[in-house]
Amino acid sequence: MERLAGRQELAAQGEEAVAGWYRSSGYDVVARNWRCRQGELDLVARRGDLIVFCEVKTRTSTVFGAPVEAVTRAKQARLRRLAGRFLELGPEHARLVRFDVASVLDGVVEVVEGAF
Repeated sequence: MERLAGRQELAAQGEEAVAGWYRSSGYDVVARNWRCRQGELDLVARRGDLIVFCEVKTRTSTVFGAPVEAVTRAKQARLRRLAGRFLELGPEHARLVRFDVASVLDGVVEVVEGAF
């Protein structure tokens, strides 16, 4: 149980760091850990007409690969479906949509804008 709690805490710290990155880059963070029956979106940010859906991957090492490598094609498809659902259900309207992947490795945030 401690291991799971440690992972959840690490993930929360990573998501907070990425949210800070978006805020400092001029975005409003409009949702974090948004959930529906189909799954969860880590972070949704907005700047003007652009809505960004960001998958956050946090790691303490690259032993199992870079964090960004964990976002497979299947995960990308799931995130696209979730984004569609978010836009259907939520008050946010967007003319432009982008999918980013953020990696947090030892506290360093790297965001790949338009990752897929």
